[in-house]
Amino acid sequence: MSEYAFKSAVALASAIAAKEVSSLELTDMYIDRVESIDPDINSVVVKDFERGREAARAADSAIAAGKALGPLHGVPMTIKEAYDIEGLPTTWGFPEFKHNIATADSDTVVRMKQAGAHFFGKTNVPLSLADFQSFNEIYGTTNNPWNLIRTPGGSSGGSAAALAAGLTGLEAG
Repeated sequence: MSEYAFKSAVALASAIAAKEVSSLELTDMYIDRVESIDPDINSVVVKDFERGREAARAADSAIAAGKALGPLHGVPMTIKEAYDIEGLPTTWGFPEFKHNIATADSDTVVRMKQAGAHFFGKTNVPLSLADFQSFNEIYGTTNNPWNLIRTPGGSSGGSAAALAAGLTGLEAG
């Protein structure tokens, strides 16, 4: 399965549509990679694995039923922590917002879902999304996956690190 880790979202969507791989298989692969590789990187800081798996199963069922597919159908993805996903925290790295749970999906999340993608996590950000690295007191520091003593940058350092480590099929950040 690891041969899919660094493929583009377009290639993943094509492989899913062609039934070369299932959305659930890809989602599980990325979750396994997050669990095994990400502890040292700390890029995927909000995990929504069960809802991600549920969405992957629904995507696979839609393919089996012959339903029309969006351009990103079945592609598992993560998104910058600053975007709202209903039921998940959105803090922008501010400790005082640690318990701020989104009550609805942001427009970006809605549009990605309409295109067929589904989310299994959110990626780290610096405080106020305003720094050249990705550290905040809630989630800690995100490290560059190619050199753990270096930064992957900010304000989308978690996003960059997750993609660079092959932890997600697509990232918005």
